[in-house]
Amino acid sequence: MISVEQALDRVLSYFEVLDGEEKPILHCLGQVLDEDVYSPISVPPLDNAAMDGYALQARSARGATPAAPRLLDVIGEVSAGMMAEQEVGPGQAMRIMTGAPLPPGADSVVRFEDTDEALRPQRPLTQIGVFRQIPRGENVRRAGEDIASGQLVLERGTLLRPQEVGVLASIGRTTALVIRRPRVAILATGDELVEIGQPLPRGKIYNSNSFSIASQVARYGGIPQILGIAGDRVDEIEAKIGEALDSDLLLTSGGVSVGQYDLVKDVLAQQGEISFWTVRMKPGKPLAFGVIHGHDRKVPHLGLPGNPVSSMITFELFARPAILKMMGRKNLSKPMVRATMESRVTNTDGRRIFARVMVRREGERYFARLTGPQGSGILTSMARANALAIVPEEVKEVKEGETLDVLMLDWEE
Repeated sequence: MISVEQALDRVLSYFEVLDGEEKPILHCLGQVLDEDVYSPISVPPLDNAAMDGYALQARSARGATPAAPRLLDVIGEVSAGMMAEQEVGPGQAMRIMTGAPLPPGADSVVRFEDTDEALRPQRPLTQIGVFRQIPRGENVRRAGEDIASGQLVLERGTLLRPQEVGVLASIGRTTALVIRRPRVAILATGDELVEIGQPLPRGKIYNSNSFSIASQVARYGGIPQILGIAGDRVDEIEAKIGEALDSDLLLTSGGVSVGQYDLVKDVLAQQGEISFWTVRMKPGKPLAFGVIHGHDRKVPHLGLPGNPVSSMITFELFARPAILKMMGRKNLSKPMVRATMESRVTNTDGRRIFARVMVRREGERYFARLTGPQGSGILTSMARANALAIVPEEVKEVKEGETLDVLMLDWEE
């Protein structure tokens, strides 16, 4: 058996960043830019009002107070999206809405609240009283204060979140060049499996692994392709694997242990190369990794264990970082905290344990409690968990009150 770190290093060594694709910006969320983005325009393109009010020359309000307002002649009104043609001179003001370009001659905007507009019932206004003096440039957004024309606004390698998509839209971009999402083929193996939606014969179980794994693939940005079920026969496994040769990663579940019907690793050895097939961890010891040889390319293959908890945990530790690396992501790690255990955990065989726990925060401290029985077939132990508590190989027992590193599953990066 190799260590978790050795296994992860070997897995990641097989993967490179994928090629780019141009897509509509709304479809690029969660992907990584494959280009430097320069702005062809300034944002905002013109000086404009940051508040509803009156555009004026700041000197026209000099010395203004509520008791002695400065009276200005109102020469017009300008709304957002419109351009004022008349120039604002000394002793004049123009009613202006937020976002409207500043009229010629004006250098500031005084808010409605700082005028006597509410006290003047006649409309349209021909005069306005200003209650306070204002500094030059007040309530004005300067042209290019956000983005200057020609500026590098987003660097290649940037992860596109909603705010970056908004920046692209603000400079008029409709598409972006991003690193494409990996295509991940998913195959479940085992004669005991039945597809969901079908009657369940005695002795059979539903194929849950394909759906939990496909959901994990989608969660982390990959494109899942469910291949269905292959029985415990070499020809069936080979035929299904043949359907995955155009994918960027093949994930199988089951068939990688040491039983008579654990055939996936044997097929892997015949059709490709095996890098390793056991890892010093619990759950998830039977984990095979290698490559399948296609006609003109090699497809990395990660053979996950058949037990549903083992399958999900090994995906988190090995498949998830591989998918993120292919997508050009820099941070491949999940958040980690130090938590006080509220449950006892024993380690009987010197493997690293990944215990399913629910973590809560109280002040500056974190506390973790087991989600119940920890059998590798108890999928509800994952459904109740938001983290994995890590018990080192050399630690035989963790008592209540002791602390462990805890890998957070549900925290967003």
